[in-house]
Formats: sequence, C-alpha cells, structure tokens
Amino acid sequence: MESESDSLRERLVDVGVELVTAQGSAALGLREIARRAGVSHGAPRRYFPTHHSLLSAIARRGYAELQARFDAAVQGPATPRERLAALATAYVTFAVENRGMFELMFRHDLLDSAGQATDQPQLRETTLPLFRGLVALVARHQAHDAVDRVGEGSEPAVITAALWSNVHGIAQLWTWGSLPLMLDAPPRDPDRLAELVGAALDAHLGPAPR
Repeated sequence: MESESDSLRERLVDVGVELVTAQGSAALGLREIARRAGVSHGAPRRYFPTHHSLLSAIARRGYAELQARFDAAVQGPATPRERLAALATAYVTFAVENRGMFELMFRHDLLDSAGQATDQPQLRETTLPLFRGLVALVARHQAHDAVDRVGEGSEPAVITAALWSNVHGIAQLWTWGSLPLMLDAPPRDPDRLAELVGAALDAHLGPAPR
C-alpha cells in the first residue's frame, strides 16, 4: 500500500512531468511545482533534498518512457542493424514529440550527479542500460551483419558513442529548428527525419543490405 509520503513524492514528479511537457524545462521551479501540487513551497524539500534531485526524478520518467518506446520499436525488426534503425528512429521521434523532457534528460548537471544527496538511483545509472543495449547490438552487427566493415577494428562502444552522438545531434538540431531550416523541411517531416537517421546509420555501420 502506498504511503502518504510516497503518494506526495509521486504527485510532485507528476506535476513536474506535466510542466516540462507543456512549458519546457525552464518552468521547473520548486515553488511552481509545489503550487501546482497543492503543497507549501517548502514541502518538496521533505522528499527531495535538492532541486536537482527532484529534476532527476522527473527526468527518470522521461527515460522510462524512452525505454518503453525502445522496447516497442524492436518487437518487429530482426537483424541488429534493423533494430538499431528502429531505435534511432524512436529516439529522434521522442525528442521531437517531447522537446522539454528531452532537454532535461540530457542536462549535464543532472547526469553528473555523483555528489547529489538523494535516496533515489543516480540519473547516470538510469541511462547506462540503454547505452549498453545499443553497444550489444552494434557488436552483433559487427560480428554478423556488416556489409563493408565500416568501423572494423573499432570497439563497439566507440562506434555506438559516435552513432549516438550523430543521432542525438539530429534530434537536437531538429527540435531547435536548425535542420528543418537548412533542408527547407516542415517542422514535423517524418520522411526527412528518416533520411537523416538512415544517413547516420550508413555512416557508422555501413550501407543497409539491398
């Protein structure tokens, strides 16, 4: 049975998720979250020792949703490369649909959280399983599916980091409006996004089999 403290903790996070979705990460002030949750402005401190710990809890919700999207994305594709393509597409789509949450999830001060006082898992530890899953797929691709051995001899983790950086850059520049402007594309153009993701995969994994 959920205790009153657990219920309030979750309500504060719920309000934070609603705020970041509607107004972006700049709206996530402690006072505003407390006001919308219907508690005193000092109440969040009883459950989250610092502002950062509350923001990290909100960001973990974003990672949970991203993981759910990843799980759904790989239900159909069979080969490691096909799965990586599906995951990259899910990643970019998530960023476009959840700009505020996406920005919050990758704030360096939240990810580099070793010194933060909290009884919750560190945000960086929440992200590592996602990265390790990608590394495993890249390793399988290198071992069995590579067409022209792009990146042969490189560690799977290095290739994964480079591919992730490329895809993350696409997501970030698209949500900023820079890529749609350069490519003369509508702000929500799934075909153009798919082309960009495909080009990133080709660059780091080799061209897809014909």
